[in-house]
Amino acid sequence: MDQHKNNSKAHIFYKIIIVGGGFAGLGAAIKLKEAGIEDFILLEKASEMGGVWRENTYPGCACDVPSALYSYSFEQNPSWSRVFAQQKEIKQYLFDVVDKYKVMPHVHLNQEALEAKWSDAEQCWIIQTNQGELRSQFAILACGPMHEPVLPNVKGIEDFKGEIFHSSQWRHDLDLTGKRVAVIGTGASALQFVPQIQPKVQQLTVFQRTAQWVLPKSDMPLLAPVRAMFKLLPMTQQLMRGSVYGIFETINGGIQSPAAMKQFQKLAKWHLNFHIKDPILREKLTPNFIIGCKRILQSNNWYPALAQKNVDVIASGLAEVKGNTLIASNGESCEVDVIILGTGFEIAEPPIANRVYNRFGQKMSDVWQGSPEGYMGTMVENCPNGFLMFGPNVAVSSSAFIIIEAQLDYIMDALKQAIELGIKTIEPNPKITKVFNEKVQAALQSTVWNKGGCQSYFIDRNGRNSTVWPWTTFKLREKMKHFELKEYLIDYLPESQTPQKSEHVM
Repeated sequence: MDQHKNNSKAHIFYKIIIVGGGFAGLGAAIKLKEAGIEDFILLEKASEMGGVWRENTYPGCACDVPSALYSYSFEQNPSWSRVFAQQKEIKQYLFDVVDKYKVMPHVHLNQEALEAKWSDAEQCWIIQTNQGELRSQFAILACGPMHEPVLPNVKGIEDFKGEIFHSSQWRHDLDLTGKRVAVIGTGASALQFVPQIQPKVQQLTVFQRTAQWVLPKSDMPLLAPVRAMFKLLPMTQQLMRGSVYGIFETINGGIQSPAAMKQFQKLAKWHLNFHIKDPILREKLTPNFIIGCKRILQSNNWYPALAQKNVDVIASGLAEVKGNTLIASNGESCEVDVIILGTGFEIAEPPIANRVYNRFGQKMSDVWQGSPEGYMGTMVENCPNGFLMFGPNVAVSSSAFIIIEAQLDYIMDALKQAIELGIKTIEPNPKITKVFNEKVQAALQSTVWNKGGCQSYFIDRNGRNSTVWPWTTFKLREKMKHFELKEYLIDYLPESQTPQKSEHVM
């Protein structure tokens, strides 16, 4: 297989370059191969594939979407050991899929995309990597939202005398036994690792800026007979996937209505009251916003861990560090040996936007000014032939795979049409993009994300919800089934350069 072609200027040139080796990038590679398109490479900055499941190895790291739905619909895994798979198993599933679909010949490991610029002069993407410059007609930016840690800007934190690390850069070499540990943040990661470290440490202090609604997690081992049934009768696993999808879709629909979510909130309230008997701690852990406004969390051992004698919850953010003393915004303080930052990831502003330049040489993040905007969450104005996975306003309260597969259907349809019809460039139509985004923002106004009374990572620094898809995932999938060329600005190749249909698409 000819892995690359040289154009007249002797630059390395591909039809398509995928950036990112997580589930989105891997899915893109599989779908390109299925379409008979082999002239592509996948750039992965690390020494192995895996994305968020390679980066996060903290104790207790697991998925909060049942495994039946947290997997490709076309590649079900009958061997999951639990209802909610853990990190190692999910990473192994990714490796198994890489092998099965023979993706590795296209993968360039340890090659980081430092900059991607669209050139009108050359009519292609110019991608600077740590191993040199590459060019491609199309780029699929599959960098994912959960890999760039948010590090708090706290006075004196750089002078902390003990050990400090982010949960996504877990120090497995550091024994926490008998240590005084502070955890900053109470998001999805902290909910998983706090119960794992609580029994080991001498004292655990949790800094909670905002209390979270936490639902019970219906996790359990999947016994051998169940796994055997999934293997022998794949339809049974499909049914399970369908029912899990239905549950998530019901929650997703409920988020459109604050009144409906207040009813749903009763389950979370019961869960809190059942586990936390101390009235002072219970008050600290009771949120003052409607469930669904922030990401909905699930755990069976979070509340029991916080109720232990060696745990103290400070209902305030960290304001200052003096030597080994941590001082909260409310004045409370504690002495610690280790700080673990459970402060999450950059969601509202995709980090890739700092590396992508449009046709005018403007950085995507500078154009957005804190409020990302695109068309169908997949293409951005003045960035021809560039596709963004997990782009603006495409997040849903469901499995990431629902978004990935919907977007890949859309992108593949665009690429197939481009190859068949001899299209040189595709880019969003500014007028249609404007109308689309006005509709999205109008639809979000009445949702719990916007009206639930919380500050969440869905809302960007300008106070705009530039993250969430406001409708059902049924509508998302329906809209993305077919790439409507008439909604875009299209430029065709001269007829003499138009490829024959059989050249790339089988």
